[in-house]
Amino acid sequence: MIVVFGSINIDIEMQVERLPQSGETLLCRDYLLSPGGKGANQACAAARTGADVRLYGKVGDDSFADSALEYLKAAEVDLAGVVSAAASHTGCATILVEPSGENCITVGAGANLEARAAQVPDSVLTPETVLLIQMEVTASENWHLIERARKRGARIILNAAPAAMVPQDVLKSIDVLVANEVEGGHVAREVGIEDGAPSRIPRALAQRYALTCILTLGGAGLICFGPDGGWAVPGLPISPVDTAGAGDVFVGALASAVSRGETIPDSMRFASTAAGLSCLKPGTQASMPEREAVEDALPRLPDSRRLA
Repeated sequence: MIVVFGSINIDIEMQVERLPQSGETLLCRDYLLSPGGKGANQACAAARTGADVRLYGKVGDDSFADSALEYLKAAEVDLAGVVSAAASHTGCATILVEPSGENCITVGAGANLEARAAQVPDSVLTPETVLLIQMEVTASENWHLIERARKRGARIILNAAPAAMVPQDVLKSIDVLVANEVEGGHVAREVGIEDGAPSRIPRALAQRYALTCILTLGGAGLICFGPDGGWAVPGLPISPVDTAGAGDVFVGALASAVSRGETIPDSMRFASTAAGLSCLKPGTQASMPEREAVEDALPRLPDSRRLA
């Protein structure tokens, strides 16, 4: 089982000719209103790729709340742990996407800042549980939940996104850290690792904190170092339509594969393929692939490379 504690948003996405400069207004033809939020996205991706998922978080008492949960319900995510925060708005993200698929995002956190670790009961934090956490809720609530989960033997995956400080005692408590280049560099600098070259960050963090560190590199794939050594896993060869949410698909699919007993190298290949497929359609949760589609596309992923 996968327990996700995290954010639930509505995304407002616009396709633009290019990303705007400071002070500039751009016009576009239309917009797409769809469910999002890193917690919800990763829960949806994990469920779509075959996992039993429970989501814990908060939505507002507003018209966006039901829409934010639409795809999660369809994916059969257990939403009993999602609570309404009467005095807050449901979280909302604005996403601008240019023709290359690159994007920029701004998030109004809303009810996500009221999500509490206490919503997650001890009964679901077991050695059979994979706890999946991101950085779009109050950080101290994340750290409290990680401490409880570690004491009860759950496996813990932390996606350090958006970029923020992660305390050293937390890094010592988690099993897997996932970050992109910006996020990984931020974590490394905060703990005094000055050489922030992408090729060195995963190795340095893995060795110092006895964890598996995965640094995602967009279309170029990822670099990973852990107790069993290092790997470079390529991205799926595609022509992207929309990269928004691809990182969340990677993390959710990774957790899904880990939860069913796959090795980290095999889980990363599964997740890299899932993330690539999600870039072929616009939207976040609407573009997330099912497990069968990922397994069908896996042979198209180039070989991984062992790193010394």
